[in-house]
Amino acid sequence: MERIHTWYDVINSNENLMQGDLINDCPIIVPPSNIELDEMDVDIELYNVIIMSQSCDLENKKIDLVLVCPFIPLDEFGTKGEKYNFYRSLKGKEALRRGDSPGYHLLNKCNIEGLYTDYLVVDFHNVYGVHFDLLMDIARKQEKRIRLLSPYREHLSQAFARFFMRVGLPADIPSFT
Repeated sequence: MERIHTWYDVINSNENLMQGDLINDCPIIVPPSNIELDEMDVDIELYNVIIMSQSCDLENKKIDLVLVCPFIPLDEFGTKGEKYNFYRSLKGKEALRRGDSPGYHLLNKCNIEGLYTDYLVVDFHNVYGVHFDLLMDIARKQEKRIRLLSPYREHLSQAFARFFMRVGLPADIPSFT
């Protein structure tokens, strides 16, 4: 008999933040392309985000800014613009599933009653810092939220690390053949 693994758990509003928590409608300050110190206009956009900071840092309040990445349902991901068209195809979706698109990570569907999600694509290209207290306040206002469980949380973290630590060499060692 095939063992079914659970990807998510339901978290009540009063629980601490952890890596892998999904937070909906998080206000993100989008920095302008040009900054003048005496006067600055910034845009604030709402994103659905997943917490990337380590749980031990959150639990022990060792950080002020929590690292988050936006996520988007897979069916919307391929419609974001021309450069995302590939992900509308089965080949593109399969590339996400296999982890062949290092800047993105695919999360499974959530089938928890009342908190259903489609497959979710986490975008590692856009990383934001949100003040711990603000994020905790947003989480408390959500009656229930979804938390990515182990080992899927560590798999997400590992995918992020692989993307972040990429190294492009100026010249490779020549082939022996």
